[in-house]
Amino acid sequence: DNGVMLIWDKKTTVFIKLTPDYKGKVCGLCGNFDDKSNNDFTTRSGLQETNALTFGNSWKQSSVCPDVTEEVKPCDLKPHRKSWAEKECSLILGDVFKICHSKVNPTPFYDACVHDACSCDSGGDCDCFCSAVAAYAQECTKAQACVFWRTPDICPIFCDYYNPRDVCEWHYEPCGSDVMTCRMINNVSTNFSVPYLEGNKFLAILVFYFIKLRPSMFNNYG
Repeated sequence: DNGVMLIWDKKTTVFIKLTPDYKGKVCGLCGNFDDKSNNDFTTRSGLQETNALTFGNSWKQSSVCPDVTEEVKPCDLKPHRKSWAEKECSLILGDVFKICHSKVNPTPFYDACVHDACSCDSGGDCDCFCSAVAAYAQECTKAQACVFWRTPDICPIFCDYYNPRDVCEWHYEPCGSDVMTCRMINNVSTNFSVPYLEGNKFLAILVFYFIKLRPSMFNNYG
């Protein structure tokens, strides 16, 4: 109802989507939604900043919190992780994503991947790496460059490899498919378009099936 959609995978990824009437009318750490990335570092006081720390500090919730004065670089703190992170994240720069390189610049996503992969060394290594690659894949999908990048060895979706396509309908879709939300099914007016997200095609059909059979179960989920 308020024009804000939040999608969380219950792990390391959050998508925030706004309706078009919010364009240029929001501010904060996520930018101002005016389709211009060069002014996203706008401080709370309205000044455009080039330093990430100064920008971030301006949006502190409480003035009593100390400013961050030094950027933490995980690969410097954990050099034993750096070579592994660079090797794994090179997937983004390689031939697998070649179809997308001309549409979405891979360099910032590679840098973010190395940063995140170096950060995780106490469990969840794969989650950090896989989420970083998935973020680039999602931008490629938005640019109409679908990439089937997951394999049994790289961030696998195991259900897909054990469900033969000619036997089972439950399959992973790397670039998503049409999804029905509760509001769409119940014909509730909305000016949202649901973004294509990677996931399981049959799961969407299954949820639709149960909502139609037991709508009372989902009344509180909008």
